[in-house]
Amino acid sequence: MAADNILTLTDDNFEAEVLRSPLPTLVDFWAVWCAPCRQIAPAVEALAKELAGQVRVGKMDIDHNHHTPVRFDVRSIPTLLLFSGGKVVGQLVGAVPKAKIEQFIKDHLAKVAKA
Repeated sequence: MAADNILTLTDDNFEAEVLRSPLPTLVDFWAVWCAPCRQIAPAVEALAKELAGQVRVGKMDIDHNHHTPVRFDVRSIPTLLLFSGGKVVGQLVGAVPKAKIEQFIKDHLAKVAKA
């Protein structure tokens, strides 16, 4: 279910692709059966294209990867976690509009630019 600019994340590649990434990474925790996950998927995919080079975007299917969602206390889906420097720096839960996701990412990028 990954588009061109979206990483397919697994328990096995999470550390290398997300925690060690030089760029901030937005991770979408989702499942095939989750209607709200399908609802936000087009927005996440669009932002992956629009913000390429500034932010990496990945999706993790929680039905096939159990360790990572538990590790980061993902209790509801969709959950979007923004990672930077190997740490969670922000979280959005639920089917939020594209504009809110975009502002969430841009606010973080602005903080990083000031630092």
